[in-house]
Amino acid sequence: MNYDKIRKNCRVIRIIVGLALIVTGVVTGNAWFYLGVIPLIAGIVNFCPLCIITKKCSVN
Repeated sequence: MNYDKIRKNCRVIRIIVGLALIVTGVVTGNAWFYLGVIPLIAGIVNFCPLCIITKKCSVN
């Protein structure tokens, strides 16, 4: 499997998912969706918990 593509897209996907969860929380008023801050911050600082757990890719 080509992990370079995963590494390249992973950060963007985390940011998009985080923003989508936060927007859903604002629209619905459900506070649980504000947990979207976690993937948003992980994407901004380029930290990938799945890469650490699976040891299949590395964030460089």
